[in-house]
Formats: sequence, C-alpha cells, structure tokens
Amino acid sequence: MSNHVENTGTTVFDQEYLPYIIKWGRATNLLGILLSLGPGLICTFVFGLRPGLGAIMAGFVMQASVSGVFWFVEPISYFPVLGVPGTYMSFLSGNIGNLRLPASVAAQEAANVQPGTEKGTIIATIGVAVSIAVNIIILTIGVILGSSVLSQLPANVIAALNNILPALFGAMLAQQFVANPKIGSVAVVLAGGMIGLNKLKLLSFLPGNPAYAIIIVAVFGSIYIGRYMHNKSTADNKPSADKTVSK
Repeated sequence: MSNHVENTGTTVFDQEYLPYIIKWGRATNLLGILLSLGPGLICTFVFGLRPGLGAIMAGFVMQASVSGVFWFVEPISYFPVLGVPGTYMSFLSGNIGNLRLPASVAAQEAANVQPGTEKGTIIATIGVAVSIAVNIIILTIGVILGSSVLSQLPANVIAALNNILPALFGAMLAQQFVANPKIGSVAVVLAGGMIGLNKLKLLSFLPGNPAYAIIIVAVFGSIYIGRYMHNKSTADNKPSADKTVSK
C-alpha cells in the first residue's frame, strides 16, 4: 500500500506538478526579462536614445567581466538545493545567495528532508515562497521607515550589517559541513587555496579581476571531487559478483 502511494505521488510530481511549474516558470521569467529590458527599449525606440553598438558592447564587456561567471555558477550550484520551482522563483525575485538559498536550506533542515529529492523540492519551494513574502513586507517597511530608522542606529551597528552576508554563507557551510565533512573539507581547501593564490598575486595572469577563478575552482572543483568520492564509495560498497553468486 505504501509503495502504491509513493509511486502515485511520484507520478503526480513528474507528470503534473513539474510540467505546471515549468509552464508558468518560463512564462513569468520571460515576462520578467521583458520588463527588465523595458526601460532600455523605451529609451531606444520611443525617445530615440541610441548609444551605438560600440558603447553597448563596451558596457556588456565591462559587466560580463565582473558578473559573467555568476551566469554559469549560480544556476548550477544553486539548483540542487532550490529545485525546479525554487530556481524559477529565486531568479525572478532576486537576492538568491543572501535570502532564497538560506531560506531553502533552513526549511529543508527543519523538515528533515534531503535536497534534490521530491520532498526536498516541495519544502524548498515553500521556503522560497515564504522568504519572498517576508522580503516584500520587510522591503515595504524599509522603504517607508528605512532612512529614519537607520539614522537612529549607531555607526558600529550599521558597519556590522556588512557582515550579514558572510555570516549567512558561513552558517550554510557549517550546516553542510556537519552533514558531509569530507566534501565540506574539500570545498574549504579549494576555496582557501585559491584565495591564498590570489593574495600572493599568482592569479594575476588571468584577465580582469581573478576573483572569478576562485568561484569557478571552488564550485566546480567541489562538484567534481564530490561526485568522484560518491562514485568511489558506491563502488566500494557494492558487493562483487562472486560474493553475490556465493550467497
């Protein structure tokens, strides 16, 4: 009976839930892209403000050199935790690293589910949705009262607010480190080693700001080594054919 219920849930998840999410996720994200480009398109085609292809390409290169690496790293590294619905919602609402991802991780931890599973995907969706709702409320209050409240805070408190994002990432790293210390150690060694090389100016041969190399090596290196460790562990624990036959 339990297997039948589980299989039914899997069928609903794969054949009804995900197609529905993908349909509306694509539509809303494409609409978000259109609205984001809206001011530029209006300035170009309504007011005739055309900077020229050279200026546009120069601006694109400058922006890509700063954030281009995130176009590839963030979707790949965030997707296993956020899942399909959480990815659509997060990239539409923004603030992924400092709000959506921590909310998703905290929700999955509280519900005691594994990221990447069907249950983990559902819980991540709930966590992201709640974070968006809370974010809108806090932002509304902040826009109305933010300047008056911040002006009353001491300078050292305002300076301490800059540590919120590193603290969030540190908390998530500690949480994942406890769950899987081997992969956590790999990530720390890769990131620490690349940061050390950067401080020693050994990455200066790379074009632009070499900080992107730290992210690439830490993220994709952890993925590759983690996958290798998982496959090796699976192969070591798999019974040999001789043992299976003898049983």
